[in-house]
Amino acid sequence: MAKKFYVIWSGRRTGVFTDWSDVQPLVEGFAGARHKSFPTRAEAEAAFRAGKPATASRPRKTGMKTAKKTANETASAAATAEIRIYCDGACEPNPGSAGSGIVVYAQGALTQLWYGLYHQGTNNTAELNALHHALLMSEQAILAGHTVDVLSDSKYAINCISVWAPGWEANGWRKASGEIRNLDIIQDTYKIYTRIQDEATLHHVSAHVGTEGNELADRMAMYAVLSKQKELKRYEGELDVATILKMRSG
Repeated sequence: MAKKFYVIWSGRRTGVFTDWSDVQPLVEGFAGARHKSFPTRAEAEAAFRAGKPATASRPRKTGMKTAKKTANETASAAATAEIRIYCDGACEPNPGSAGSGIVVYAQGALTQLWYGLYHQGTNNTAELNALHHALLMSEQAILAGHTVDVLSDSKYAINCISVWAPGWEANGWRKASGEIRNLDIIQDTYKIYTRIQDEATLHHVSAHVGTEGNELADRMAMYAVLSKQKELKRYEGELDVATILKMRSG
């Protein structure tokens, strides 16, 4: 029998393996497990680095400054981190009642849902608040020795913190075109980002395309709006994905 090489992108451990007996206990019963066999080690290692099967031909979308991966590809690449944190904001109407949601996965398993930060604002302020607290959670995870990825569907929030803020800071927190909206939360969030940017990775994920973490964060953000929960609070209900996804979306 020809030898096979196995890639695990999401499982109890990730990497390239040479025996199915090693792979099986790492993926069986693991929610969201992703793995595949390859005929050569070179193909397996290339596929693992890419974060998706080497045979995948899904086209890339363009966005922000360079070509971006599709939502599922981005989520798969992020799955190599021990901790994944999805964050989202909702506002109804916009501007109006705003709230934020955060979802935490550890080793590929859903572990925590958070909702709150209710205020009268905009979708952008809700997204920034969500990212702010997601980065705070990331900092604590990094201090505990974990690798972390943060995922948001807000290009605005991501650009504010990781693309535009360095230039704004260098220019005395001013921009040529006028006022920087939401400056206080941007400055506070940027301070956190600068502390952890070498250890945490910030990803953009497309909204409402079925990415579980993003959909759950959306439901938590809308739950914050409906409940008018001002403090960020851990969701105390059962972590039943199908049930939570039936909650109102933003």
